[in-house]
Amino acid sequence: MRRTERPSLVFANRNGEIIDYEGLEMAGSSAGVFHRLEPEDLIPLPEGSELFVLPGRLPIGFEAESDEAALLAENPFNGSPDISAVAAFMAPAHTAIYTAAYQSQENAPLLPLFAYTAVGWHNGRFVVAAFRSDSDNRQDPKGFNQQLIDKRTAAKLKKYPYNRLIQHLGKCCLTYACPAARNYFLGRWEAPLPSSPCCNAGCVGCISQQPAGCCPSTQDRIHFVPAASELLEIAVPHLQKAAKAVVSFGQGCEGEPILQVATLESAIRQMRAQTDKGTINLNSNASLPDAVDRLAKVGLDSIRVSMNSARLDKHQLYYRPKNFSFVDVRQSIAVMKEHGRHVSLNYFILPGFTDDPDEFAALCELIESYQPELIQLRNLNMDPEQYLKAVEHTPSKPALGIRRWLELLKAQFPQLKFGYFNPALR
Repeated sequence: MRRTERPSLVFANRNGEIIDYEGLEMAGSSAGVFHRLEPEDLIPLPEGSELFVLPGRLPIGFEAESDEAALLAENPFNGSPDISAVAAFMAPAHTAIYTAAYQSQENAPLLPLFAYTAVGWHNGRFVVAAFRSDSDNRQDPKGFNQQLIDKRTAAKLKKYPYNRLIQHLGKCCLTYACPAARNYFLGRWEAPLPSSPCCNAGCVGCISQQPAGCCPSTQDRIHFVPAASELLEIAVPHLQKAAKAVVSFGQGCEGEPILQVATLESAIRQMRAQTDKGTINLNSNASLPDAVDRLAKVGLDSIRVSMNSARLDKHQLYYRPKNFSFVDVRQSIAVMKEHGRHVSLNYFILPGFTDDPDEFAALCELIESYQPELIQLRNLNMDPEQYLKAVEHTPSKPALGIRRWLELLKAQFPQLKFGYFNPALR
């Protein structure tokens, strides 16, 4: 690609204004290894994405005639040292190829719990190092009419004043603009069923509960266990009436739903007694195989297993599990497959770690052993440097590259599907 065709680096000045600088090309990071961007790496910044200023971090790009990464230490237009790197937090259904390229300064603050995709400027618009990973438009920003959402949410909250779960989802919808909650109030696609205020893991990147002094959680965790009747008031009408209906236990605003197995078991049994329509799904850390077995027996259609790594030690370091291990997770997958049910891996993507050859080999072994139907490609929402330190990432070989990683998986497992969302199975 000619120099004039390459995207430019962007940086933020002291006022938070984002500026493009043609003196350096945009770069991407793969676990701290910096890369030039190729045309196939880039797409326009997706609608609904956000740009984040990264405090305490200086941007890195490439000089036109050099293969060496170059640090931008000051504003090239006025010499001010008060500049910061910039990253994109992409809209749903998009997967990062590279994270933002920067060098952290001494005492740089911990980044909040978002994903940080490399972003640059090209032909009059922002571009990101990413690809669209799911064509489903269920969470596309253009599909949400805020006036209609407000109207229907208010009506539902008024109709069910004593259903604590509906009231909770109202806050998720109106305060946090949760796409799943919004779709529930719009009566379409996938509806959330958060059900557990507690968890049996201490995930380093948990978005609903962080220790004091750490980066703040991005959502408030539910503080009660809903009754089966409260779950049914949401699930049954949705399953009966919504197109491509899915109802899912296990949301960002809760702990681990499988800890409430008795409530979920009762709710699923009653759902299926009232309707055979739609898909009942569980988003879970899959820590309790016996509980998964109980739920499958009463009608659970699918499970989405959250997973940062297919390696036991890396899984342990991230999830910090209490009284379970990755062995139990694998057994839960086996249980669902024995029941003939659908299994997705909710696989956290971080360039440089996910495509590490050792991680790739472990994932291939897992796929070969259990034959999941789908891998959901979810960008890891966490400070990349914090994550790599937490899981003690010490690569023995260069990363494959996310595009190459995906190509190899597709070639080796042609029946395996890739996407972003829980599929409607009925």
